[in-house]
Amino acid sequence: MADNILIATDPVRQFSVFVENRVGRLHELTALLKANGVHIMAITVLDSTDSTIVRLVVDDPDKARELMVNNDFPYTECRILAVEIADESELKGVLAALLEAEINIHYIYSFIKRPESRAALAISAEDTETASQALGIHGFRTLTQRDISR
Repeated sequence: MADNILIATDPVRQFSVFVENRVGRLHELTALLKANGVHIMAITVLDSTDSTIVRLVVDDPDKARELMVNNDFPYTECRILAVEIADESELKGVLAALLEAEINIHYIYSFIKRPESRAALAISAEDTETASQALGIHGFRTLTQRDISR
């Protein structure tokens, strides 16, 4: 139960950054973060005709927020679940736990980097609190922002 309290007070934050669909814009965003010591822990890119949505989980959300505001990168921010898994074989168990709890999944992507080199999934679900509880019952560890920060 202590983990659920931490999750409520220190949720993993995801930024959905809206960038114009032009050559080099993704590079500009990632270079800006890197130059300022913000590490991208998970990323996925959704391309459309006019714009691109870059979803990011970073190790320093406060600094990333400041950089995006000051450098004209429009974004939205939301809470997501970050779930630690031993390897890719545990994906089925994560999905089964969420199905059992009747939690709708909007999207999933994987972390590219984590402290201690453990695998993790970034999950956008309709009810993150219930999803977190369901995963905990099945023995999965949901991570806090503190867990993914360096």
